[in-house]
Amino acid sequence: MLEGGPIRVLALVVFMMFGSVVSAAGSDWTDKVDAAIEDAITKQQIPGAVVWIGRGDQTVYRKAYGFRAVQPTPEPMTLETVFDLASLTKGIATATSVMILVEEGKLRLSDKVVQYLPEFARHGKDQITLRHLLTHTSGLRPSLDLRSDWSGADEAVERAADELPHSAPGERFVYSDIGYIILGDIVARVATQPLQTFVQQRILDPTRMRSAGFTPMKAQHPLIAPTQFCTAYGWPCDGPNQILLRGIVHDPTARRMGGVAGHAGLFGSAEDLSRYARMLLRGGELDGQRVLSPAGVTRMTSTATPPTLPVQRGLGWDIDSGYSANRGDLYPIGSFGHTGFTGTSIWIDPLTRSYVVLLTNRVHPDGKGDATPLRSKVANIVAAEFSTAVPADRWRGQRYASPEFAAAPLTRSVSASEVRQGIDVLRANGFAPLQGKRVGLLTNQTGRSHDGLATIDLLARADGVILAALFSPEHGIRGELDDKVPSSRDPKTGLVIHSLYGETRRPTETMLANLDVIVIDLQDVGARFYTYATSMAYMLEAAAARKLPVIVLDRINPIDGVSVEGPSLDPTELSFTAYQPMPIRHGLTIGELARYFNQRASAALTVIPVQGWDRRSWFDESALTWVNPSPNLRNLVAASLYPGVATIEGANVSVGRGTDTPFQLIGAPWIDATQLARELNSRQLAGLRVYPVSFTPSSSRFAGEVCHGVFFVVTDREALKPVRLGVELAHALQRLYPREFELDRIAGLFGRQMVGQLRSGSSVDAIVETWRRAESDWRQSRREFLLYEAMDSSR
Repeated sequence: MLEGGPIRVLALVVFMMFGSVVSAAGSDWTDKVDAAIEDAITKQQIPGAVVWIGRGDQTVYRKAYGFRAVQPTPEPMTLETVFDLASLTKGIATATSVMILVEEGKLRLSDKVVQYLPEFARHGKDQITLRHLLTHTSGLRPSLDLRSDWSGADEAVERAADELPHSAPGERFVYSDIGYIILGDIVARVATQPLQTFVQQRILDPTRMRSAGFTPMKAQHPLIAPTQFCTAYGWPCDGPNQILLRGIVHDPTARRMGGVAGHAGLFGSAEDLSRYARMLLRGGELDGQRVLSPAGVTRMTSTATPPTLPVQRGLGWDIDSGYSANRGDLYPIGSFGHTGFTGTSIWIDPLTRSYVVLLTNRVHPDGKGDATPLRSKVANIVAAEFSTAVPADRWRGQRYASPEFAAAPLTRSVSASEVRQGIDVLRANGFAPLQGKRVGLLTNQTGRSHDGLATIDLLARADGVILAALFSPEHGIRGELDDKVPSSRDPKTGLVIHSLYGETRRPTETMLANLDVIVIDLQDVGARFYTYATSMAYMLEAAAARKLPVIVLDRINPIDGVSVEGPSLDPTELSFTAYQPMPIRHGLTIGELARYFNQRASAALTVIPVQGWDRRSWFDESALTWVNPSPNLRNLVAASLYPGVATIEGANVSVGRGTDTPFQLIGAPWIDATQLARELNSRQLAGLRVYPVSFTPSSSRFAGEVCHGVFFVVTDREALKPVRLGVELAHALQRLYPREFELDRIAGLFGRQMVGQLRSGSSVDAIVETWRRAESDWRQSRREFLLYEAMDSSR
C-alpha cells in the first residue's frame, strides 16, 4: 500500500503514467543519475526535478523528470521550468553583488556594518563586519521573529538592526537569513538603486540568465514550479485562506518584504544556473561579458571562515559544513555550492571544471518532501565520472570531509605545547612578586604546574618565599569532599589549612593575620554557580579590608572562553552560588572573573595571565593534564554538560553523583526512562543525543535506590547549548511528571523568573529568547576585563 496521503500518491501515479522529459543522450553514469532521481520520485521525496550537468562550457547532460505540479492539476516537468531558488539567492544575487562593489572600491569585506547602517550598533553589534555577515559568523540568529504582525522591507531591516546577538562576531557559525537581509539592504544603499535592479543589470543580464529575477511577471507563472499551499502573508502554512504559492516567494520573511530580499526571492531555471556556473568557472566572464574579475571569483569561493571553526564557508558559498550535502562524498573540499529550502541546489568544482544543478520543488504541495539524499547521490555519480579525466596525482592531493575530521580537535593558531598556566609563568619568573613575602595561598588539587607539581609545594620550596598559610574552597584542599570541609593541617608543610567551606565561607581577621600577600590558584569550570569563584571573591573583599595585595594565577576556561549562554539573576537572588549577576555560562577565566569581581571588592589585584591560549580553545586543545576540578567533574564531557545538567540538581533528580559518570546522566525512581529519552530525542537537541538507562547511586540523592533516566551523548560540543539543555530537561520533566518533579527547587540556580515561565507553560524557545538581552549586555560589560584574544574575533 502506498503511504504519504492522497497528494503524495497522486504524484507517484502521475509520474508512472507520463514518465520524464529527456534531453541529451544516455550513458552508464547518466543511467545512474536517472535511477537516483526516479527513485526519489517513487519514494515521494520530490514530485519532479530538472538536472543540468556541465563541464566547462559544455552541457554534458540535462533532463527533466516527473512533474512540476501535482496540485491542483498535474503538469509535467520541463527543462524550461522556473524554480523558486530560495537561499541560492544568497550566493548568486547578494554575495556576487557585494563582490562587484568590492571590486569597484565601494565596499571592503572588513567594513563594519554600522558604516552603512548606523542603527545596527544597538546591543553591541558595532564590531560586526560584512565578512561576518557573508560567512554566517556575525552572531545573529537564523531568522526574524514572524510571530508579530509586520510587513515591508524597511521594517525587516529595522527589526534586523534591533536584533540581539547570540554570540560574539567570529565566534560561531550560525546560518543566518538576517545577515543577508542586511547585506541586501547595504547593496541597495551603496549602489543607490533597488537590489533587484542592481542584480538584474550587473549579474543576470550580462550572464543572459533570461528566466531569472525577483517577483516574476504573471505571464511567467505557468512555467514556474509551485511550492506550497500557504497564506500569502502568514507562517506556518496551516491557517485559513491558503493559496498555492506560484510566482510568490516561499520564504515567509521574503514574502513579507515584498518578494525581494538578500536571503531569498530569486527565481530561475536550470539553464540560468548553468550559465552562472560557467561564468564562475571562466573566472567571472561569459560570452564576452565580465561580471567579476578572476580575483573576485577566487576570493568569493575560497574559505573565508577562520580555521578555528568546524566549518568552511566562502563569501556566500558553502564549502564544507552541515549544509553541504550536495557536495556528496567525492567532490573535494575546494569545490563549492549552495542549497535552497525549496529543494534547489548547485555545486561547482574548479578541479574538474564541472557543475551539477539539481532543481526540485520538494516542498510541493504539502512541505513534506526531502531532496537531501538525492543531492548527495547525484553529486557522487558525477564526481566519480569526471574525476577520471583529472591526473591521479592531482586528485590524490585533494581533501575530503568525513565524520572523523569533524570530530577531531580543531587546529588553533597557537601550539598546544605553548600553553602555560599562571603558576608556570610565575615559576618561570622566579616567583619575583613573592620575594621576601609571607604568602597565604588559596588553592586545591587543581593548583598544579605544567609538569604536575603542586603549587603548594612550589611555593613552599621557592627561595625567598615564605608560605605561611593555606586556604581551601569547597571540596577541600585535595578536592575529595562533597560536604562541609573542616579546617585541618597539611601533613607535608605542617601549615594550617583554613577551610572556606566549613564554619565560615569568608576569611577572618585571624586567618589573614601576619600575611603580606594572598595568592589564589584555582581551576574554574566556566559556570556561574561553581563556588570557587565566590570563594575567590570573598578573599578579594577580605584582603581589600586589610590592604593585602592579591595575586591570582590564571587558568584557562576548560569549556572555551567565548561562549556565553543563559539567564542572569535578579540582584535579590545573589548567593554563594552567584556572586554577581551574569549568564550561567560566562566565558571567562578565573583571572578575568577576579578582574570583574574586583570592581566591587577594590583589592590591590594582580592577575598573572596564561601564556599561549586562544580563548576559543577547549581544555583538550591545550596539552595540559586534566585534574578533576571537583569530585564529580571527572572529564571534559562532564564539564561541557555541567552548566546545564547541574541547573536541575536542586530538584528531586539525581545528576549521577555516586555513579561513575556524574553530570553525564540524570534519573529518578519516578521517571520512565524510555519515555523521557523519546521525548528529549524528539526535540532534536543540538549536538546531543540521549538513551535510556537505569542506575543506582552509591551516595548523594537516591543513594541505594534504582533510578531511571537518560545518558547524554555529546555528538557536537560546538553546537551543544548546555544551558538550553537544562531548560529542556526541566521543561520535559515538568510536562511528563508535573506531580513528581519539584520544579520550584531549581530556582536557586536558574532564577525565579524561569521557574515561573515553566510553570505558566512557556515554550523553551520563548524562555531562551528572554535571555538574549542579558547575554548581549554581558558580552559588552565583560569586554574591559578580558585578557586573551580569539583569532579573528572582535569579542
